[in-house]
Amino acid sequence: MCWSATADLVAGTGIAAVGVVSVALAARRPRDLPLAALPLLLGAHQIIEAEVWRNDGGTGPATLAWAVVALPLLALWVPAAVLCAAPPSARRRLLLPLAVGVATAAALASALATRTVTAEIRGHTVGYSVGLPRAELIVVGYLLATIGSLLLSGDRGLVLFGVLVTVGAAVSFALWRQEYISTWCAFAAVCSVVLALWAGRRRPPAPRPPGHVSPG
Repeated sequence: MCWSATADLVAGTGIAAVGVVSVALAARRPRDLPLAALPLLLGAHQIIEAEVWRNDGGTGPATLAWAVVALPLLALWVPAAVLCAAPPSARRRLLLPLAVGVATAAALASALATRTVTAEIRGHTVGYSVGLPRAELIVVGYLLATIGSLLLSGDRGLVLFGVLVTVGAAVSFALWRQEYISTWCAFAAVCSVVLALWAGRRRPPAPRPPGHVSPG
């Protein structure tokens, strides 16, 4: 997130609260829960970055935790969650972004296990450096797994979220190329409030009490 530790903390807390609401709305549709929980995860992610700010960057546990969520966890979580929530007609085509997500997450997890993640405060943004091998290929795989799964989901709400995240990726890359990962994750976290609306729209009606007779 841009600006400061306080901005990350406030934004993260608010987004996590939206995530709690989103999970509650999805409680009657277990297949929707992983995706409905995404704002909760992204909110917690911003709160972790607030700790990175307080530590003035560096290579500490907060930096590593931030990278674990941003890189391998989201690369796997998003396509798997979309596959769970997608209509049956879309599930076969979603196997591709899921497979790419598994491979990308494995590569990212291996990189994090063998390399040091460094965070650097750069004005009002945070830059992260991992030194990924074949970084361009991994970025393509990451985008296909996350954005690709949303756009292929067959659900208008998820496609909208995918479009918003795509716009955020383009803007972040254009304006903050060196801080791309941090700013894009922040943008995605803010956009994830759309998922609370999505979860509310998909919520099944409450069961009718026994003996209830519909009017007419």
